[in-house]
Amino acid sequence: MNGFPAILHHGGKDGVTGSCHELRVDVDNGILIDCGLFQGEDAEIRPSVSPTSSLEIDFPLSHIKALVVTHAHIDHVGRIPYLLAAGFDGPIYCSEPTALLLPLVLEDALKIGFTRNTRLIDQFLAHLQERLVPLPYGHWRHIPLSTGTRLDIKLQRAGHILGSAFVECRIRPSSPGPKGSSQCLSTKDQGPGTRDSSYPSDLRVLFSGDLGAPYAPLLPAPRGPWGADLVVLESTYGDRVHEDRRSRRARLRAVLEHALRDRGAVLVPAFSIGRTQELLYEMEAIIHGQPKRQAAPGVAWEDLEIIVDSPLASRFTDAYRQLKPFWDAEAQRRLRAGRHPLSFEQLTTIDSHADHERAVAYLQRTRRPCVVIAGSGMCAGGRIVNYLKALLGDPATDVLFVGYQARGTPGHAIQRFGPRGGYVMLDGARVDIRARIHTLSGYSAHADQRNLVDFIRRMRRRPKLVHLVHGEAAAKQALAHELEELGVRVQS
Repeated sequence: MNGFPAILHHGGKDGVTGSCHELRVDVDNGILIDCGLFQGEDAEIRPSVSPTSSLEIDFPLSHIKALVVTHAHIDHVGRIPYLLAAGFDGPIYCSEPTALLLPLVLEDALKIGFTRNTRLIDQFLAHLQERLVPLPYGHWRHIPLSTGTRLDIKLQRAGHILGSAFVECRIRPSSPGPKGSSQCLSTKDQGPGTRDSSYPSDLRVLFSGDLGAPYAPLLPAPRGPWGADLVVLESTYGDRVHEDRRSRRARLRAVLEHALRDRGAVLVPAFSIGRTQELLYEMEAIIHGQPKRQAAPGVAWEDLEIIVDSPLASRFTDAYRQLKPFWDAEAQRRLRAGRHPLSFEQLTTIDSHADHERAVAYLQRTRRPCVVIAGSGMCAGGRIVNYLKALLGDPATDVLFVGYQARGTPGHAIQRFGPRGGYVMLDGARVDIRARIHTLSGYSAHADQRNLVDFIRRMRRRPKLVHLVHGEAAAKQALAHELEELGVRVQS
């Protein structure tokens, strides 16, 4: 097949954002897996001749027959508006929950980075809806190609956020060779590739998207596939192991109680989709389990105000409630017991910008003990920035990170330099950090090293090659070592 099928990377290969991978079936046919936004250093190091170059679609599209979306995080879907503007008019396959969440993500992205013209946004969303094809988990879907080669895809639960999926691809060449013959599959990075190895004529290629840790709040645990010939595997936390669920909830409670002793605010930068809902779910469990225990001096957990200051997060939380049939068994039991894991008495949501400004000023003036969850997760924009500008200089403030902070983002700077009494640049101004900084990596929505290795180990038919993406060099190196111990060849 003259070097096909092949894997090409248009983002997400050498960093942790901008995920966009292509399965090139033959010279005339290919599909994309995700089309995400570059953030932090990943955006800065993109070859650029203009400020928008990291957003532009700089690869050919005429042969792309479909886009498959693994989940609705912006680093996996943020370039979809540019993909459509560049002329892509094929179907966009995704899970049923992602079909509900994706328009919310892209509507917000357009308002922040492109236009607030309602008519233009509505036109884009209508065009997006025409392209969306929701798929149930666990069923093969045929992708029509222009040649005799057959391509089918199947989505399986990935346990990262609600609706997340890993993608199994099954390729059947139009003219398979005699029994025992093989086809070659190469991997490429936007350019000439090197031939890697031989594979059976019926190829199985798997794209992990972002995998979640087992027993994440609200989400059924991901189940590994039977097998694959090649796996494109994320490696975000390939060099570390998270805490178990019970330990991290206890640590969350302990960190919050410690942080609130001086009756200051705890600021939690969180992604609007996934992390916010998981934190609310865990806080409801803490309140329900020991309501009279003090969260702050003179303030019991049942009286502590938990503020979600993010219209987008509120919309996603509403969407999560609509998607209750996709919740896991534990969450279903809570519902049957009359509990409301995402809508409880202590929860306050702030919608309007005027109310947001009043909340920031009030907390700056009063030092009221409370927990504020606001976006964005890497402090690169959104309402969390105003809280940080107002409160980072107050020693009574605590900042709690529960998600990955990419290099080059304000969140990474706060996380790295805050414990040393450093500073961070926010909206072009220097802000000194006197607040205490905490990190709970156990609340990452990403699988850790052990989970990633198990994903491969438990396959009955292990891959001949694992291609590591979506990770920094140290994480890839550590994960590669563990996978090679299984006898799997690794490329990164």
